[in-house]
Amino acid sequence: MTDAAAPAPIDPSPGGLPPSSGGALITVSGPDRTGVSATLFAALESAATGPVEVVDVEQVVVHGQLVLGVVVHEATPTGTLADRLAPVAADVGARLGMQVTVEPTSGAVTERERTARHHVTVLGRPVPPAAVAGAARAIAGVGGNIEAIRRLSDYPVTSFELTVSGAGSTELRTALATVAAETGTDVAVEQTGLARRSKRLIVLDVDSTLVRGEVIDELAARAGRAAEVARITAAAMNGELDFEQSLRARVAVLAGLPVGVLDEVREHLVLTPGARTLIRTLQRLGFRCGIVSGGFSQITDPLAAELGLDFAAANTLEVADGKLTGGLVGEVVDRAGKARALARFAGEHGIPLEQTVAVGDGANDLDMLNAAGLGIAFNAKPFVREQAHAALNQPYLDAVLQVLGFTRDEVLDAT
Repeated sequence: MTDAAAPAPIDPSPGGLPPSSGGALITVSGPDRTGVSATLFAALESAATGPVEVVDVEQVVVHGQLVLGVVVHEATPTGTLADRLAPVAADVGARLGMQVTVEPTSGAVTERERTARHHVTVLGRPVPPAAVAGAARAIAGVGGNIEAIRRLSDYPVTSFELTVSGAGSTELRTALATVAAETGTDVAVEQTGLARRSKRLIVLDVDSTLVRGEVIDELAARAGRAAEVARITAAAMNGELDFEQSLRARVAVLAGLPVGVLDEVREHLVLTPGARTLIRTLQRLGFRCGIVSGGFSQITDPLAAELGLDFAAANTLEVADGKLTGGLVGEVVDRAGKARALARFAGEHGIPLEQTVAVGDGANDLDMLNAAGLGIAFNAKPFVREQAHAALNQPYLDAVLQVLGFTRDEVLDAT
């Protein structure tokens, strides 16, 4: 087998400052340098005439340019806090050689801030300005607000994560799907919260997901029936045929093939680019990793062993006298069987289904994708993309890591 080449605003606690207390937003911008935060907060401490609380802070540096925002509240305001901090801001700006502004803020939590937040991930190679502009317009069009943007990766794909408030999951996915189609990028939407970073198990389809191509097509080519089987495979993957019936019809044409052909096909499998990186990274992060395939255990079991996977499920070809009989042995792993396998593996490892991830490309993956906490359609047929939680059309399997919210630096640290 070969390889192919922002925190939410804090509601004051009962012991904290009330939302109606005087407040101010201080914004610092300019070339990044050492000591900016220390200088600002020391100046605020010296200027305070009473109890002042820091209730929100956010800082970002983009190509050497810093933007720092700080919200402070005063419990018993005497006049307008922003007015009294204006001279402090001017002094800090002069000392740092940066722009420092102050404006009043009530600190009241808006209705938009109370709504569920989402992470919108935009991926592409490259990501054109039209994709970001289109995403921003689509988000605004469904009543959403972009609170923060950060870059997740620049390799193998460029990806950005937008933190969005004020819009629902379905509305965001529908609006952003059009942007993805028009710009040739991928856009994934996930609700924020502990569930996103608490995933602990991933299940991958094999054919056309973990590896390139379809194993049964390779076997059929050796039986001289490639065209016939390819037509049946395409119809099955598009949901036009019952999977089990189509599988048995395809397997029947393999009758008489010597069992050694399975080894030949397995040795020539080509992993999807990024497959090893995805598995190795997730394993080092503590994930349980496995494969569920409508293909054949004679192929997938050795593959799972080579990659050090925790589990594998697939169909088993019947063999007699050193040849394939054209039949199957045991329970068929079909669309429903894949979902059952996911649930079984999760149960064996004590992992709730909402903490699982499933990745696949065909109609027989849909039950598994929908059963998982996060189902990702990978280079899938259109109707599969439409029904999955997220869709990736990039040729790199490790782009799944960015959908999970991991940055390129985090991936490098784990590999």
